[in-house]
Amino acid sequence: MDKKITAPRLIEMKREGIPIAALTAYDATFAAIEDKAGLDLILVGDSAGMVISGRPDTISITLDEMIFLTKNVSRGVKRALLVGDMPFGITQKSTEACVEASIRFMKEGRAEAVKVEGAGPVLEAILRMTTMGMPVMGHLGLTPQSVHVFGGWDLRGANEKEAQRIKDDALRLQDAGVFSMVLEKIPVELAKEISESLEVPTVGIASGPHCDGQILVSYDMFGLGPKMRFARRYLDGKQLIGDAVRQYIDDIRKHEFPSDDESFHA
Repeated sequence: MDKKITAPRLIEMKREGIPIAALTAYDATFAAIEDKAGLDLILVGDSAGMVISGRPDTISITLDEMIFLTKNVSRGVKRALLVGDMPFGITQKSTEACVEASIRFMKEGRAEAVKVEGAGPVLEAILRMTTMGMPVMGHLGLTPQSVHVFGGWDLRGANEKEAQRIKDDALRLQDAGVFSMVLEKIPVELAKEISESLEVPTVGIASGPHCDGQILVSYDMFGLGPKMRFARRYLDGKQLIGDAVRQYIDDIRKHEFPSDDESFHA
C-alpha cells in the first residue's frame, strides 16, 4: 500500500507541485473502491443530505447522521486522508460546540480531519481546534450551508468587493491553522490568485484548473445525479444501474434467475 496520506503530506504535495485528487464518499463500499484507486482525500460531505437522503439542501443533516456516515466510511479507508464535514448548526452555536463536535468526529467517526465552512465568526473555533491538535480544512466561496443567505447557488466572488473578502478570508483561515481549504464556485482568476498566495493547498470545485487539487461529489462524477457544467461524468452510472435492474427483472420474469448453478440442493 502507498504511504498513508496525512494533512502535512497534502501541504508537501502543494510544494512539490503534485495535484491533490479528492472525492466524497458516504459508505464503506464506495470508500474502499475510491481509496484503493489512489485518492488522496476522501470527504464525508454534508452533501449526503441531498444525494443520500434526497433533501433539497445540506442544511438539515444532523451531527449524529454525519458521524454515523463518517464511521462507516472509515472502515473502507486505509490510504486517503479522511475528512468529516461539520454540519450546519454547530459552528453557529459556539466555539465550544464546534470543538466538541470535532472531538466526536475524530473519536466516534474515526475522521482524521474536519471541514468547516466559512471564516469570520468561525475563525475563533478553527484556531481553537487547530491549536488543540485537530486538523481543519476550510471552505470558502459558495458555501452550501449559507445558500439561503446567498439566495441561491450562483457564482461567488464575481464582484471586486466579495472577491477581496474571499481573498482576505483565505489568509485568515491560513493564519488560524487550516491545512487546506475548499474553494467552491468562484471565478478561475480569483481561485488562481488565492492558490498562489497561500502556503496551504486549495482544493477546487467549480473553480477552474489552477487550484492545488480538485474535489467532486462522487455521485456527480459517477453520473448518478443531475448533469452539471463543472462536474465531469466519468461513468454513466444511472444508465448502467438502470440497465442492470431491468435485466434482473427480465431474467426473473423469464424464470432465468436463479439458474441451477445459483441454487442449492440437499
